[in-house]
Amino acid sequence: QVQLVESGGGLVQAGGSLRLSCTASGSRFRIYNMCWYRQAPEKQRELVGILTSGGSKKYLDSVKGRFTISRDNAKTTWYLQMNNLKSEDTAVYYCKSDAWEPGLSELRDYWGQGTQVTVSS
Repeated sequence: QVQLVESGGGLVQAGGSLRLSCTASGSRFRIYNMCWYRQAPEKQRELVGILTSGGSKKYLDSVKGRFTISRDNAKTTWYLQMNNLKSEDTAVYYCKSDAWEPGLSELRDYWGQGTQVTVSS
């Protein structure tokens, strides 16, 4: 089992910045793709950005140029730096990864618990 723990959410004024963190822990595992999703009230969960195991990054169009995904050298913690936040960025943000573990024939998805980001206008 892999556990993902998020931190860094909160309340910020429009135009401000926040950085979210997601840390993976477990006995033996390897994280492949590192993702951030968000879900606003009464809306479907959407993919905000992905950092692949090869280092490629893709972002939701509405956050391009404002959000950046990065990771640590150990590849067990990844971040979402959010700048120039807008009220429409208000949502619960979730980290997600797919991970390899011993004994599994395919990667397994894991999700963080979610962290609230509220942007006041």
